[in-house]
Amino acid sequence: MTLYPVILSGGSGSRLWPLSREYFPKPLLPLVSEKTLLQETATRLDGLAGLGDAVYVCNEEHRFLVAEQIAELGKTPSTIILEPEGRNTAPALTLAALYLVKRDADAMMVVMPADHVMTAPQQFVEAVEQGSHNAEQGALVTFGIVPASPETGYGYIKRDQQVDDSAAYRVARFVEKPDRETAEQYVSEGDYFWNSGIFLMRADRWLDEISQHRPDILKACRQAMNKGTQDSDFFRVNKQDFHECPGDSIDYAVMEKTERAVVMPISAGWSDIGAWSALWDVCDRDADGNVMQGDVIAEDTRNAFLVAQHRCLATVGLDNVVVIETADAVLVASKDKAQDVKAIVSRLKESGREEHKVHRQVYRPWGSYEGIDEGPRFQVKRLTVKPGAQLSLQMHHHRAEHWVVVKGTARVTSGEQTFDLHENESTYIPIGQTHRLENPGNIPLEVIEIQSGSYLGEDDIVRFEDVYDRVQEN
Repeated sequence: MTLYPVILSGGSGSRLWPLSREYFPKPLLPLVSEKTLLQETATRLDGLAGLGDAVYVCNEEHRFLVAEQIAELGKTPSTIILEPEGRNTAPALTLAALYLVKRDADAMMVVMPADHVMTAPQQFVEAVEQGSHNAEQGALVTFGIVPASPETGYGYIKRDQQVDDSAAYRVARFVEKPDRETAEQYVSEGDYFWNSGIFLMRADRWLDEISQHRPDILKACRQAMNKGTQDSDFFRVNKQDFHECPGDSIDYAVMEKTERAVVMPISAGWSDIGAWSALWDVCDRDADGNVMQGDVIAEDTRNAFLVAQHRCLATVGLDNVVVIETADAVLVASKDKAQDVKAIVSRLKESGREEHKVHRQVYRPWGSYEGIDEGPRFQVKRLTVKPGAQLSLQMHHHRAEHWVVVKGTARVTSGEQTFDLHENESTYIPIGQTHRLENPGNIPLEVIEIQSGSYLGEDDIVRFEDVYDRVQEN
């Protein structure tokens, strides 16, 4: 029986703002190593016997970033299923299960969120090997983390009787995040585990269970998959049918209702790093208890999480704080209040600001662009185009553009003309002119783009041709 990793990459990680943003969320960030959390998850089961290619489920907005990070590992996904909008974990898992059973009727799934950390992954691998027998027999296995402290930020699972001679226990009940006193009681009793949100089960068993407990979710997902289309590594579900799908979590939809739930206790150095304080817990710290990344000078500072991305960050006389510096935002918070960072993101959304969505550097399938300056009727960007990549053939109704090549060679299509520009050469694209920018060279192309006009929003783009299939996004 083949085991397929199913990696769910739909979380936004708003409590890790300003590093985590809506269009560049927590799973895509390298927070604890040189690999991103998505890449750490994708390699967690490497070496396990009988392992198939992974199925990824992600938001359509993140598809190229996810594909690129998988490619950097030298891995080929079974597919990357694109959700037009988030509907929580139960629909995401249902899409993956429907995809797998069509290709392998006996498929088994190990379901992993893409934004978790495990500092002792080998223990997880061993638990998956042990739990596979339970899953083959039809159990829905969840992994309970042996609690290291009375944590109030996690839900808990209470175990019941042991299942035969296995290392798994029947689930007595799931409980919500407790208060401090209740959490201390759970830890002292020894029968409660942190709810990791990681699962092991047969794909056909999940479909049977979701059919019993949430047939409305199964119906919508089945219709969305039946009308979906495969596009290279991507599988696009039908947008309208998936829009009708109710949202629910795996726990609420099935695990709290089924009689087949079992829990496998593990100690794998697990954390869902749901806040800066949780990330501080799993990172290496200096003699003063500080985690420092980037150009940081800390004087008389202790137990702090300090990140500098674009300039020198200096602290004096601070204790138990989080300071995160990015190009367009700085967060200063007490580590004890790290969970409340989400409120800042809500306020940014309510006020119509962009800092919760994107960084100053915005990634695209062809490369990236970064805002340098802006004012009334103009803005300046630095475009970086990957070797061999090209932007869409497009036009703008409200803005003209000037392009200046500062590194590499640019191939420019402007109206009926196509020509090359070299370093220190420039061109002008009038309002309404059809145009395209390409990089025919072997090094990244860097271009300074000066936009001018009455409206400069990113939605003033009409695409005619696009190798990344974005014409439909007009």
